[in-house]
Amino acid sequence: MEETIAVYADWADNYDAEVAARGYRTPDRLAQALANFASTDVYVLDFGCGTGIGGAALRRAGFTSLDGTDVTAEMLAKADARGMYRKTWHASPTDMGFAKGTYHVITAIGVISLGAAPAATLPPLVDQLEKGGLLALSFNDPTLADQTYIDALDTEVSDGKVEVIFREHGPHLDDVGMGSDVIILRRL
Repeated sequence: MEETIAVYADWADNYDAEVAARGYRTPDRLAQALANFASTDVYVLDFGCGTGIGGAALRRAGFTSLDGTDVTAEMLAKADARGMYRKTWHASPTDMGFAKGTYHVITAIGVISLGAAPAATLPPLVDQLEKGGLLALSFNDPTLADQTYIDALDTEVSDGKVEVIFREHGPHLDDVGMGSDVIILRRL
């Protein structure tokens, strides 16, 4: 995890421009899908908010009450500068920094994936939701090919913790023709 944090810390200054140039489509796809299942005035936690690209997509989809957290201080500073979050905080892999039930909706846009957070991040996020809460996340094609991530999701579903209420494959990075699944889970 320390290596991943270092990569994102070094990438913070150029991240937005680089992913925009690549045609990063998942944030808008996820935000638009989420708007079909959640009121846009609900408090949303943009978990792993990075520089705030996901928060910007959530705003475009009409969500108005956003908080953000990230493990990379440099990325979080960029998100703060955007001014779209009510509050932000620096989380750690062992302390997410919020109590169970604080948020009815949590997004993890491109967060639980190869090169970012491990599959083991999914169960603690699910556990932070009260009954009926939503977790919106994405798995890009390389992540979908890694059985660890598929098993983590399948376990949460088969254990009766969540149900998949939306799942759709679509464009992720235009420049390489990579896709992603946008997934919305409801806590049972």
